[in-house]
Amino acid sequence: MSYRTHNLGELRKENIGETVTLSGWIDTKRDLGGLTFIDLRDREGVTQIVFDIDVAEKNIVETAQKLKNESVIKIKGLIRERYSKNMNIPTGEIEIFATELEILNHAEVLPFQVSGSENVSESMRLKYRYLDMRRSQLLNNLKMRHKMIMSIRNYMDKEGFLDVDTPILTKSTPEGARDFLVPSRISQGEFYALPQSPQLFKQLLMIGGIEKYYQIAKCFRDEDLRADRQPEFTQLDLEMSFVEQEDILNLVEGLAKKVFEDVTGENPNYSFPRMSYDEAMTRYGSDKPDTRFEVELKDLTEIMKTTKFEAFKKWAVGKGAVKCVVAPNGSEKFSRKIISEYEEYVKVYFGAKGLAYIKVTEDGINSPLSKFFSEEEMKTIVETSGAKVGDIILIIADNKKIVHNSLGAIRLKIAEDFNLIDKNEFKFLWIIDFPMFEYSEEENRYQAQHHPFTAIKAEHMEAFMGGEMEKILTISHDLILNGSEIGGGSLRIFDPKIQERVFEKLGLSFEEAREKFGFFIDAFKYGAPPHGGLAFGIDRWLMVMLKESSIRDVIPFPKTNKGQCLMTEAPGNVAVEQLEELSLKVALEVKEENK
Repeated sequence: MSYRTHNLGELRKENIGETVTLSGWIDTKRDLGGLTFIDLRDREGVTQIVFDIDVAEKNIVETAQKLKNESVIKIKGLIRERYSKNMNIPTGEIEIFATELEILNHAEVLPFQVSGSENVSESMRLKYRYLDMRRSQLLNNLKMRHKMIMSIRNYMDKEGFLDVDTPILTKSTPEGARDFLVPSRISQGEFYALPQSPQLFKQLLMIGGIEKYYQIAKCFRDEDLRADRQPEFTQLDLEMSFVEQEDILNLVEGLAKKVFEDVTGENPNYSFPRMSYDEAMTRYGSDKPDTRFEVELKDLTEIMKTTKFEAFKKWAVGKGAVKCVVAPNGSEKFSRKIISEYEEYVKVYFGAKGLAYIKVTEDGINSPLSKFFSEEEMKTIVETSGAKVGDIILIIADNKKIVHNSLGAIRLKIAEDFNLIDKNEFKFLWIIDFPMFEYSEEENRYQAQHHPFTAIKAEHMEAFMGGEMEKILTISHDLILNGSEIGGGSLRIFDPKIQERVFEKLGLSFEEAREKFGFFIDAFKYGAPPHGGLAFGIDRWLMVMLKESSIRDVIPFPKTNKGQCLMTEAPGNVAVEQLEELSLKVALEVKEENK
């Protein structure tokens, strides 16, 4: 028994006169007395099927009339030229006059209409993901995901990389985010961790002599979620031996262009400018700036060192900063209400103390700050900001981290709210020279900004070995696309003495370092080559490429912002017997909270 001679997207005018067998889902149905029209759909497209009382037996037509949308059927019939052509679909010049009908599966009443309805809540789409996949948008995104993966594999194979998989059950090591832990039944009281990335294993592969490794890897991070982040995600992981940073960047640029061409059908002639981390933070307040629009941070710190306005001066003369962004033509657009909304936004999400503003109007300066600054000071602020008549200047004074984070976010909010971004434009950017260490106020200690295996720049090595922590830069690189970090990596430390020194700087005692990374440190004793690499977030990269606003729209079975799968209802409770096998017990108060 054959279910199909063709798929539902391939028949054309040239096939008229042929008898075909087709199978698929009923997309839509229209009854016109003795005629019933069914748009039959499969993964490849839609073909119109006609049940005509003058062509098919009466019982076949009557059966077709009773079918519900999304029922699965098989038909046999003759291809004819379509009377009322639909040039919006590839099969729109033909239709099939059915002579046979077999119902393969009836569909019950649907929780939402698969075809013709765009207003379906995301929670419904996630709960019935298998129905959502039948909708054209998600289906197309999954096709593009396939094209992307195949493009990557073909490119990496051509460049001489070996596809090597690494363990999912591994040892818990501090890599920046919280691990997902898996209790061991065999080794009672001990735990595996799901990998945040294959970082240690890919470096071990370099020590093992693989030289060029890649993997489409599943990674797991137990962290707060957002529109471009999931607890489990897919990563293109790659590592190379005997390379300089330039080798990695050139390889990745070629890969990015090839993937864009294969997925979008365009032949992009994109450039990949480079910018230091320090410049990115200074100009954009972000280490992943969206450079599709020109709004930049302007520094008012020096000006404020001599002002009498204490709220700004204390940050200018201390270790803080006073900076601003200009919203072009925003003087009239920014009402008191909008300014208050922006101020609340940076207070709640970034800890800013407040948001000051200056409107530059035809009639002069309009600002609550006018009573604190002289006319000359106001003129200097406006000139330094670059504001013109009709613009509004938004100012924040605080510690540098809060200033940069707040104004970087405001910059993006201005662009979205006032349509400053060309949504059809793609702009790549390399951010390089990240600091090795950053101070964590929460933990009261230094942390590795990328990870503790990042190579330090040669000109900073003496200062590092001498004990300095600030301004030590690394040979690192993040690839940014339209304000999203789609990839990041570095050259790696391959000298065991330097690696041990980094652990020491991060506050890990010799015993702690041995406990967490002993197997890794030991491997370096037996000849580690110079090496480096990069990891791409495939989900995020595809999201940006397809201009989707949520990473969930490019993942087959994603989780909600609370890390839940609405379809399977995971995470869920497990039987007491399973917990006992693992020597685990769930606290009563936790059970009550989850009820």
